[in-house]
Amino acid sequence: MASPKPLSRFWEWGKNIVCVGRNYADHVKEMRSAVLSEPVLFLKPSTAYAPEGSPVLMPAYCRNLHHEVELGVLLGKRGQAVPEAAAMDYVAGYALCLDMTARDVQEECKKKGLPWTLAKSFTASCPVSAFVPKEKIPDPHALRLWLKVNGELRQEGKTSSMIFSIPYIISYVSKIMTLEEGDLILTGTPKGVGPVKENDEIEAGIDGVVSMRFKVERSAN
Repeated sequence: MASPKPLSRFWEWGKNIVCVGRNYADHVKEMRSAVLSEPVLFLKPSTAYAPEGSPVLMPAYCRNLHHEVELGVLLGKRGQAVPEAAAMDYVAGYALCLDMTARDVQEECKKKGLPWTLAKSFTASCPVSAFVPKEKIPDPHALRLWLKVNGELRQEGKTSSMIFSIPYIISYVSKIMTLEEGDLILTGTPKGVGPVKENDEIEAGIDGVVSMRFKVERSAN
């Protein structure tokens, strides 16, 4: 029987977007941050979703919007305190995602010791590709991610370079918060993050799997 909530349109009904920061050593280095012994987590609201065909929105209060390309892991069932050895059983599939970041705002938040909500959780801050079923990616730790702005390659990285593996992340997050079907976990970005401006075109992909395009627009709010 078909699920009343199709995973192919996860952005329409998925509740939680859980993001992992500092999961590629080369990105940690470029941000002059420290590698930590546990993942850094933050959340985006479901209104952060921007499926292909809709624009990336630059918030009115942002002057330095950055792109961060990431592999998203989509949960296929509810899980709480999931053992690492069983974690991949909870994965329904994947999506390519962008963690759009108001970098100027984030830097202010860091200086003041404040949460990153204003920098990371604004409307349309999580552009996503089409859903990729689990069967199409036999090994999610053997992928090449890339991102171009106006045709120029900005980011590329291999998921084999993740500091924390996908099973570890799923297990770790599920011990803190119950994960539900349709939840999305963003697994961190490789090096090469940088600015985009109004009318720029962002193109990103997972080699041999999926690609997507978005245009950057200034939010009316």
